[in-house]
Amino acid sequence: MEYLRTPDEHFDNLPDFDFAPNYVDVDDTLGGRLRVAYVDEGPRDAAPVLMMHGEPSWSYLYRHMIPIFTAGGHRAVAPDLIGFGRSDKPTERSDYTYQRHVDWMAGWLEQVDLQGITLVCQDWGGLIGLRLLAQMPDRFARVVVANTALPTGDQPMSDAFLAWREYSQTVPDFNAGRIVYGGTSQKISEAEVAAYNAPFPDDRYKAGARQFPALVPATPDDPASDANRAAWQVLQQLDIPVLTVFGADDKVMAGVDKVFHKLMPGAAGQAHQVLPDAGHFLQEDVGAELAQATLDFMAG
Repeated sequence: MEYLRTPDEHFDNLPDFDFAPNYVDVDDTLGGRLRVAYVDEGPRDAAPVLMMHGEPSWSYLYRHMIPIFTAGGHRAVAPDLIGFGRSDKPTERSDYTYQRHVDWMAGWLEQVDLQGITLVCQDWGGLIGLRLLAQMPDRFARVVVANTALPTGDQPMSDAFLAWREYSQTVPDFNAGRIVYGGTSQKISEAEVAAYNAPFPDDRYKAGARQFPALVPATPDDPASDANRAAWQVLQQLDIPVLTVFGADDKVMAGVDKVFHKLMPGAAGQAHQVLPDAGHFLQEDVGAELAQATLDFMAG
């Protein structure tokens, strides 16, 4: 599998992001290796908070939350998905499948060997992270579901999602920073927009970002639908505590939190929140509030 690796200098002097990168190589599923980058802050023997990003962001999304978790005495871990951030970027869109994303991150998680995980997952961080939870539930202590889902294609996708998918596949300039900007309520600075674009020096690096929206199971016969149905069979039997924290201004994910309330037993009786003035990228709009809700959830 051919891949590109964003030069390190593209990550110099990014606002509020002075965390040292860590690296693990995983099987690319074709006999080669791909490098996964991740932030790993705080004491290594502390309970880990695993923060998983989605489309088209990277671990930079969690820069304001990482210090809150470490100040609370926790280990804060935030990987860059393959195709994003400092992680390697296969060059062909066909290299990216939902199952490969799950396999790549499962390989990473097994090597880093996190236990007692509090999972914080948003967007594709949930589509992948919840699959990891179903695959290896003994590693996880609890999960915070934030503006994400685990779709099977059995329910119609929202008009907002279909409009986003159409945009992502047709827009001539796929500008990750501007997409994050558009998915926030408080809006981010030009320097932060540039930081979200830093992993992508040119269009050759964007195959994974372009492909992600097309991989969401939107029909019952999607290649990933059966695997997600099987994951739901596991998740519905788990008694792991589940907290949902959604942004009120996120039109794509509106109402999906209620699916988790209904289907996951550990969601019963939790202090679920829908935060005002928060869009799809609620880590940008209300990151401190999301981090505090997670800390309270862990303490409870």
